[in-house]
Amino acid sequence: MINYIWLFMIASGVTAAALQGRIDLVTTAALTGAKEAVAVCIGLISILVFWLGMMHIAKDAGLLEKLAKLLRPVAKLLFPTVPQDHPAMGYILSNMSANLFGLGNAATPMGIKAMEELQKLNPNPTIATPAMCTLLALNTSGLTLIPTTIIGIRMKYESVDPTDIIGPTLLATFCATTFAVLLDRYYQYRTWNK
Repeated sequence: MINYIWLFMIASGVTAAALQGRIDLVTTAALTGAKEAVAVCIGLISILVFWLGMMHIAKDAGLLEKLAKLLRPVAKLLFPTVPQDHPAMGYILSNMSANLFGLGNAATPMGIKAMEELQKLNPNPTIATPAMCTLLALNTSGLTLIPTTIIGIRMKYESVDPTDIIGPTLLATFCATTFAVLLDRYYQYRTWNK
């Protein structure tokens, strides 16, 4: 579906430019956009490399294990059907930790692996389990303490204070995560109590 939306946006833009006789603007915008995208990506690479390096240092120092121990009671509460020693729980905890540090790019592979492991526990592979729905809700709402990607983008565009987004991001992601978990629990309650 998203491909059709993008196709519609591109086709309507090119058509509007052609009808106005300004097709040269399409070429200019495409080249400028591509150049800007590469510049932003290169700027983000340094931020991501820094934070991924920090994550490796934290992992080697045992901080991630301590964070996982802190998150384990929360994960146990949110995922009561997942055995605590199952590999899915490790991936879920890693996903939650990466999201806390705003490392969505690092959290995504862990979330995918968690879903694969949760699928192994699924008695009916054609229907998502409550644990899978909870993981999806948590991953998309993504409570974030340090929004590293946004800070990187703000640094790239020379923001006066790129880190002043931390407070609003924390508040917004806290509200989003709380609402996502409440909705998840509400729908699980409705589904199982029919």
